[in-house]
Amino acid sequence: MSFSENLQFIRAQAGITQEQLAEQLDVSRQSVSKWEGSQSFPEMDTLLHICDLYNVNLDTLLRGSVEESRVADTAKYDGFMTRFAWRISLAVSAIIAGVGVSGLLEVLGAPEALAGAALLLVITVCVVVLVVSGIELENFRRKNPVIADFYTEEQKEAFQRRFVWHIAGGVGAILFAVVLLLLFFSAFPEREPYESYSMAFFLLIIAGAVWSFIYGSIQHDKYDVEKYNRENNPSPEAKRRNNLVGTVCTVIMLLATAIYVGLGLALYMWTAWWVFAVGGILCAVAAVVLGPKEE
Repeated sequence: MSFSENLQFIRAQAGITQEQLAEQLDVSRQSVSKWEGSQSFPEMDTLLHICDLYNVNLDTLLRGSVEESRVADTAKYDGFMTRFAWRISLAVSAIIAGVGVSGLLEVLGAPEALAGAALLLVITVCVVVLVVSGIELENFRRKNPVIADFYTEEQKEAFQRRFVWHIAGGVGAILFAVVLLLLFFSAFPEREPYESYSMAFFLLIIAGAVWSFIYGSIQHDKYDVEKYNRENNPSPEAKRRNNLVGTVCTVIMLLATAIYVGLGLALYMWTAWWVFAVGGILCAVAAVVLGPKEE
């Protein structure tokens, strides 16, 4: 399709007249009429304005088919975001599960240093996955700054029904873990190895709940294409705040890793996994305090 045909389709889909489109673009109605009649061509600033107003990629507007892009996932956005959700949710939950497994290894007779090394290995792999996934997301956003909302209302409603179960399932898993922990403590004395067994199983269930929360939340954001497009065009202030949050969180997690390794080597405290939990909480606080604010 040509630009003129794409513009006619955009205007027809929006249900507006040439005069209304001209008002939005701050041009005359005659200019819009000439564009749709292939008699003239708008300036680059106007083209970018059209892309922002109607969530269309510039290349698609000029050389592709906007109509096809509305019903087809030309950027393979759905598949990419689903894989991203799996990687992030599994990496975060694996860190929590790794703490539980590390405790089980100690109870089963493994040396404390070996259990700590196993935990550190799991954390290292998960951090690498998180970093790589973040870089891939940034590259995808840079390559696809605008995504047409190709999801149907039926697809969005179907996911909303699943999303409720993701959240309810996570909450239910946490409550079940707490009840199980209380029952375990009441049935068995609070001494080793019973205490370590109970905490290990508790953390494994919590890891499953965290996976459900994170995976469901990322999938929820995936269907909010408007939010994706808005975040890809942040204001200079929002960019500055996002960069600041990223820098602060990187420093926090590096310090947490250094403290963990230092405690392990100096004091043989390879079970001091709590430093990563504290680091995660501090990162969340930094994101809330320093992050960009909704206008």
